[in-house]
Amino acid sequence: MSENHINEELNEELKEEESVKTEEVVGEKSEIETLKDELQKEKDQFLRLFAEFDNYKKRTAKERLEIFKTANSETITALLPVLDDFERAIKEIEKSDESKHLKGIQLIQNKLIETLRSKGLKKLEINSGEEFDTDKMEAVTLIPAPSEDLKGKVIDVVETGYTLTDKIIRYAKVVVGQ
Repeated sequence: MSENHINEELNEELKEEESVKTEEVVGEKSEIETLKDELQKEKDQFLRLFAEFDNYKKRTAKERLEIFKTANSETITALLPVLDDFERAIKEIEKSDESKHLKGIQLIQNKLIETLRSKGLKKLEINSGEEFDTDKMEAVTLIPAPSEDLKGKVIDVVETGYTLTDKIIRYAKVVVGQ
């Protein structure tokens, strides 16, 4: 065998070994790339899940606050007729000469009003002659306006309206001029 022939065989063996090593490196790269891709997918999935959970926590916290704000609304709404009765009773007692009874009833009424106010109840202030507003008022009846300037305006307030934490729980019932 000649020296060239031996060199050629050695070169061929070296090339084969290099190609095997290259294939292994390429195989390893593809495995590494695959693992990197899988890791990136898992990271994305984790971030999405985390963001979704964070949104869920915020939404439930907001809903919980809303529930706490309006938790008393049924009880307070049930007490509104009692407030109306106090107003009617005070008007009737003022007509008679029972000033001692009037003071006692006014004290009880004020205590009830203050208790409800501390829970977030506010009276809707509506006066005669005010423009009729469907966002706060409910027209009970329409009567002919006593004067031209009272057309479409409140003539009388039949029942007081109330808000609870800026949400209307009872619209004011009014008589409107036409």
